[in-house]
Amino acid sequence: MVDVKGSAKTGMTVTVLYFAALRERIGRETQELAIPPEGLVVSDLLARLGAADERAASALAEEPRLRVAVNHALCTMDDLVRPGDEVAVFPPMTGG
Repeated sequence: MVDVKGSAKTGMTVTVLYFAALRERIGRETQELAIPPEGLVVSDLLARLGAADERAASALAEEPRLRVAVNHALCTMDDLVRPGDEVAVFPPMTGG
């Protein structure tokens, strides 16, 4: 359960870091999120983040285009996130 300040109150947690435009849109750069002991796949983690906060829901709606890293390694939306992991979420990037 995430409180209004973005820190987890109970359970095992992951640390979520938001970068660039996502940080601006969501209004925070980090938060803790309680997850089940068996973990969650990245897409389910993003869905929980969006369900907990209207601004996050809007910002994370671009899920297919977001880049996510777990413990400093880029991953897919199907990769597993476990309690204690650090999850970095990046907005869609353009090349040039």
